[in-house]
Amino acid sequence: MIMATERFRNDTTTIYSEEADLVWERTFDAPRELVWQAFMDPERIPRWWGPHGTTATVVEMDVRPGGRWRYISRAPDRDDVPFMGEYLEVEPPERFRWTFIVDVDGMRDHVGVETFTFEDVGGKTRLTARSHFPSVAELEGALATGMIAGGVETWDRLAAMLADG
Repeated sequence: MIMATERFRNDTTTIYSEEADLVWERTFDAPRELVWQAFMDPERIPRWWGPHGTTATVVEMDVRPGGRWRYISRAPDRDDVPFMGEYLEVEPPERFRWTFIVDVDGMRDHVGVETFTFEDVGGKTRLTARSHFPSVAELEGALATGMIAGGVETWDRLAAMLADG
């Protein structure tokens, strides 16, 4: 398990912490507008959101400051897990910020803020996601859930979807 003071890197993704922030970086072989649309189109989200073996349903997605979002993650070996939040900023196709809540008992009070930045790098897209936790202890608690492996698989699914068009 990666701890808040460590850095994770594989062939595609770099993940590290800066105090109570967890930062994910990856360059996708797709134009920025296409990567942006993968995050903004409720019909594309289910094609890539979540680790392998899961499915996602977009229940609500109102992409504007103050708009709400809600996805439900399903897997055959566990109960459904709802995720939800509110869009705080939307600056197409450069960045968006939202709150991120896992809507299950014991987690609802843990509201994170995530910022996604989409940078054009010669026809490819460098995506940086910065997740801010209320404390380093909460970041470490989130890391203990296995979120790194799930996040890398999610971005692998995103890369595959982008390659398919």
